[in-house]
This record gives sequence, C-alpha cells and structure tokens, in this order.
Amino acid sequence: MSYLRNRMEKKKILFICTHNSCRSQMAEGLFRNLYGDYYDVYSAGAEPSVINPFAIKAMKEIGIDITGQYSKSINEFLNYQFDYVVTVCDSAKSTCPFFPNGKHYMHKSFKDPSQVFGSRKEKMEAFCNTRDRIEQWLKQLFSKEICAKP
Repeated sequence: MSYLRNRMEKKKILFICTHNSCRSQMAEGLFRNLYGDYYDVYSAGAEPSVINPFAIKAMKEIGIDITGQYSKSINEFLNYQFDYVVTVCDSAKSTCPFFPNGKHYMHKSFKDPSQVFGSRKEKMEAFCNTRDRIEQWLKQLFSKEICAKP
C-alpha cells in the first residue's frame, strides 16, 4: 500500500490566515501530521509575520513539531496549483476571497487565540482550544476523502 501511495501524486492544500502566525500554522502542522501521506501541505498569510510561540508550544503538547515552519506570504504561492485553498479566519477570506490556481475553496473561521489577554495559562488554553477545534474540523472534512483512497 505505501508503495502505491508513494507512486501517486499527492494533492496540494494551502491554509491561509492574515498573519500566518497561529491558526494557519497549526492547521498546516495538524494536516501534515494527519494526512501528509496524501497531501503536500502549505500555509501563508496576506500580511505574514512570525509564528507565535504559543502556537509552537500548543502543537508540541500533542507531539507535533512546527519549529521548522515559518510565516510566508501568499505571493510565494501564486504560481502553485492547489487542490484545496482553505481560509481559517474571516479577515483572510475577505482579503483573499479567490486564490489563483485553486480548484476547491473552503472557509472556516476560528477565533484568534493571539487576541486573548490574560495570564500565560489563559493564553495557552486559548491556543490549545483553537488547535483542538481545527483538528476536529479537519478530521470531519477530510477523513472520508482519505478513507476512500485505494
């Protein structure tokens, strides 16, 4: 089975968020962990910045290391062909309602955990909550498609 999987061309998916610092980065790491055998996974932002350290820590809590990822501009991917383009915040959807060379478009808005103010514990809880919601949504959407693969 893995031999056949390696011979098949992987689909490509792009997660977009405004700053490419938390939600799209966590979505990239989660999706790669869940479905990386079937997809090449990318993330980008309309106004890229840096990955939020709380996002890195939240992902590390569940055994996913995203320290090798970095914040990228959507402009880096204008010439790529994507099977799925997924916006994970309302701002990104309004800034980038259409991405060239995307076959299917999806949107799901997740609360921005970086906007939670309070103690380190409260901030961490917000990031973990967002991470868990993204993971649940991805599993609901893509598990049937993956299970249908030969």
